[in-house]
Amino acid sequence: MIRIAICDDEPYMCDHIQAMASAFFRRKNMEIWILQFSSGEELLSCGKPLDILFLDIQMKGMDGMETARELRRRKFRGTLIFITVLREMVFQSFQVQAYDYLVKPVDPGDFEKLMERLYVSMQNAREAGLLVQKGRESRIISLEDIVFCESIDRKIYLHLSSLEVVDYYERMEQLETKLDHRFFRCHRSYLINLKYLKSYKNGIAYLEGGKEIPVSRLRGKEFSGVILQYMKNR
Repeated sequence: MIRIAICDDEPYMCDHIQAMASAFFRRKNMEIWILQFSSGEELLSCGKPLDILFLDIQMKGMDGMETARELRRRKFRGTLIFITVLREMVFQSFQVQAYDYLVKPVDPGDFEKLMERLYVSMQNAREAGLLVQKGRESRIISLEDIVFCESIDRKIYLHLSSLEVVDYYERMEQLETKLDHRFFRCHRSYLINLKYLKSYKNGIAYLEGGKEIPVSRLRGKEFSGVILQYMKNR
């Protein structure tokens, strides 16, 4: 499921973007849901996780650029695509890590080209990410963003760099096969991302953010070797 939002104070533009996005992902056999917002304030009050956001730059009240800055401040990590009538406004988009922009009136051909590029990026991200399925909802989480994984009962808890914790049902043994060389299973219940390791002492791995993870006695020696190899490869 891909979660899309369109924020524009022109209802016609919201409907136009929604129709093109729906048609595009239908051809890709991908399930989506789309929300429409008429202002930056309304979008910010939503609170739902989003994968793709089409955001008008010029709106009444809080404009798109200001809205984007606030979203990034709140750790929004989705794909941001600006909609604008003024190309020169787009130079500011680098400040908020925008993926691209569309100029009004949005041409269906330009929309298609942008979305094809984005689709390829999404497919590549899927290969470098972890697909998490929780009920009927699925989500791709970048391996870069996972600080450590914790197993409690039959659930996995992914602790992310944004401080978000994502939980779902899976066995630790299955998860371990989906991760790459950055991750080490230091304990029966923990997998850590070596990128976030600050130090290791007396059976404790100290991670960025102050988290302390136990390292089992049986894995301690191997862990020291893995750390050295990881540092050489960086």
